[in-house]
Amino acid sequence: MYRPVATTSTRGGLPTDNGDSVVTLDQVPRWSDAEYKFSFENEDPGFPNLYFPDPLASSSGAKSNGNGMVSRFPVDHEINSKIYLWRGNPWNLEVDAVVNSTNENLDEAHSSPGLHAAAGPGLAEECAALGGCRTGMAKVTNAYDLPARRIIHTVGPKYAVKYHTAAENALSHCYRSCLELLIENGLQSIAMGCIYTEAKNYPREPAAHVAIRTVRRFLEKQQDKITAVVFCTTTTTDTEIYKRLLPLYFPRDEHEEEVAISKLPADVGDENGETVIDERKIRIRPLPDLKKTVSKPLQASMDLPVSDVGLARRNSSYLDSYLDPAFMSLIKDPDERRKEQWEKTAQAQSGWNCAKMLGYGDLGGPPLSAAEEYSLHSRYLAKANSANLSEIAEMKIVYRGGVDSEGRPVMVVVGAHFLLRCLDLERFVLYVVKEFEPLIQKPYTIVYLHSAASLQMQPDLGWMRRVQQILGRKHQRNLHAIYVLHPTFGLKAAILAMQLFVDSLVWKKVVYVDRLLQLFRYVPREQLTIPDFVFQLSPLCFSSTILLYSQFV
Repeated sequence: MYRPVATTSTRGGLPTDNGDSVVTLDQVPRWSDAEYKFSFENEDPGFPNLYFPDPLASSSGAKSNGNGMVSRFPVDHEINSKIYLWRGNPWNLEVDAVVNSTNENLDEAHSSPGLHAAAGPGLAEECAALGGCRTGMAKVTNAYDLPARRIIHTVGPKYAVKYHTAAENALSHCYRSCLELLIENGLQSIAMGCIYTEAKNYPREPAAHVAIRTVRRFLEKQQDKITAVVFCTTTTTDTEIYKRLLPLYFPRDEHEEEVAISKLPADVGDENGETVIDERKIRIRPLPDLKKTVSKPLQASMDLPVSDVGLARRNSSYLDSYLDPAFMSLIKDPDERRKEQWEKTAQAQSGWNCAKMLGYGDLGGPPLSAAEEYSLHSRYLAKANSANLSEIAEMKIVYRGGVDSEGRPVMVVVGAHFLLRCLDLERFVLYVVKEFEPLIQKPYTIVYLHSAASLQMQPDLGWMRRVQQILGRKHQRNLHAIYVLHPTFGLKAAILAMQLFVDSLVWKKVVYVDRLLQLFRYVPREQLTIPDFVFQLSPLCFSSTILLYSQFV
């Protein structure tokens, strides 16, 4: 496993002006070294994957090449020998160039912390003379007092869920621009910190995916011109993220390559690592074969008066003689697929909807693909992590419990606290995604207290279906059971509708319990925080009620 190298060693150079020792590349762990192997099966439980812990797998059997799946990032030992992972500041490294993440003005206040202090006052003067830098671009300066020869400055994008793809491509262009400048200036080794910043709200793990895959794609084309790329991290979180993701894009043996097939995201970009949107592609068809059809119509047109040539060319039968039918038809292009999807959706909405007629809401519409669910979940999670949802938390609709009788974590949902008239449903969904994210990575349990919930307005099942799509397939797979306390006939009918019209896999895990004592068989009493009114509505014997209530108070 990766280990940081102590910066107190003086091997490779003299101490810098700020007291830090110069570190040479032979002191930095090389990714291809066997000593630093990282196992997917033995991830450090102290640092769980907080953002996208299990990148979207194409299928459950994709771990083996026996299914015919081809690795998008095959083992390449020559490329792997150029990759390093370093825990520390990049400007302590003796390399040709280091990367500075800054803003459009290239000012000191928004640069990588400590860089200007280590480089000296001359750096700020040269940056001021550059005239700024655009987002996604890069500019180079001297390194001054640093052990490196040059500093490459780049401007990372601001992140917003609405412009997720644009931010990804801008960040990819940052890394590619830095590598291009490296080659243009005749340099061969580079140390790159995390260009994304918390101030710009860019989620760490999606940004790491972009960084690593962009470097991999660039080295595939320019590996003979670059000798070393050092990924530098300054926090434990970033270090653990890179240790998990590097084997996906730089596998060191066949086992890592096979595992990467199932763990890589659905979209790993194009040949440059940039995100591809099919609808925005320029689709070019080959020109038709005019050898047999051109000579005769052209001869006829030469005999026409100039005033009649335009009329002849506007004649459809005349044009048909030039055009190959295959050229005129774009079969199953993205535009046609999107149109077909809209037509199916419109037909489902205008047609007979059994669930809607029964008052359960609109459960129509085409199901989402695995890639669409992954993208939807990632957008909501990114937005939830950057939003202040304290007013939703204070309502105590959803909150963490302890563990059930078998040690699985428990999420408690109180139906009576769901005040639909006072609640912003969109912000509530963000809160649900944020609270459920740590739990759904492994088997977990939901306890739903339906006590007195029938007195409040509840959202329809169409909304419930949308929440389930946002939580994604990992939620469906890892959910052990939903224990429903005090179910009513209406709730049972609604859950039956969910089984029939939405997802039988999840909603067949519902277990109805009429008494608290029944619930405590599955989830111990001390593992739950239960509101007072639930005790009052539960048909326990009087003595049991007083005992449990006294424990709660």
